[in-house]
Amino acid sequence: MGTAATLGLVAGGFAYAAMWPGSRLFGAALIVPSGNDSSQGDSSHASELALTFDDGPNPAFTPRLLDVLAEHDVRATFFMLGSRAEANSALVRRVVAAGHVVGNHSWSHPNLALASAARIEEELSRTSQMLEQIIGAPVRFFRPPFGARRPAVLRTARRLGMVPVLWNAMTTDWESPPTDRIVAALQQKIDRLNHRGRAANIVLHDGGHLEPRADRAASVVAAGKLIARMKPGHRFVTIDAWGPRMG
Repeated sequence: MGTAATLGLVAGGFAYAAMWPGSRLFGAALIVPSGNDSSQGDSSHASELALTFDDGPNPAFTPRLLDVLAEHDVRATFFMLGSRAEANSALVRRVVAAGHVVGNHSWSHPNLALASAARIEEELSRTSQMLEQIIGAPVRFFRPPFGARRPAVLRTARRLGMVPVLWNAMTTDWESPPTDRIVAALQQKIDRLNHRGRAANIVLHDGGHLEPRADRAASVVAAGKLIARMKPGHRFVTIDAWGPRMG
C-alpha cells in the first residue's frame, strides 16, 4: 500500500474516531442507557426521548423555547457555551429554575479534537466555573462541540467531574430548513431507534456558535411539533435520568 493511501486510511480512521457519535475508539460517552449489550442499548428505556439543545443561551430564542417546553410540561438539557452564559446569566438561571439541566459545551466552540491540552483544559474548566457560579451547582455533563473529541478531551471532562455526552438523533436544524422537514427527519430516526429497542438522544439548537442571536425559530417550532407528535407513547427525560451509564 502506498504512503498516500496509508495516510488517507489513518486520517479517515482518526476522523471516524473523533467525529462519529457512535464511535468508542477514543473512549466511551453517554448516548443512551446501556443494557448488557451496549450495541443494543437498554430496551427498558426504549420509549424515552431526551431533548437536548446546543450553542445557547440565545437571548432571542431560548426564552421562546422555554415557553414551548413549559406549555408541553417537558424538561430538556441545555448544553451551553460559557461565553454565551456569561453574557446571559439571568437567562441561564431561568433555564435552571424551569427544571431543565445545564451542561458544558465549551467556552467558544472550537474543534477540541485538534486543540492543545492547555486549550482543552481552558475551554472546559472556564465554562464549568462560569456555569457553576451562575447556577450555584456542579455541572455534571459535557458535550464536545461538533462531537469532536480525542482521549485528552474525554479525560479532561471526567477529571472535571463531567460525563461526556454525544447523541443518536440529529438533523441540520442550524441551517433553518422547514420545520416539518426537521420534525419528519427526527421522527424517522426515533422510530428506527425504537424499533431497535433504543432510546433517542435528540440534538436541536437554540443558539449558534457564530452568532449570539442566531435565528432559531425553525428549531423552536420544530421542538414543539416533535413533542406534540411523540408525547403519546413516549416519555421525555433529561440527561441526568440516564447518566452516568454509557451507551
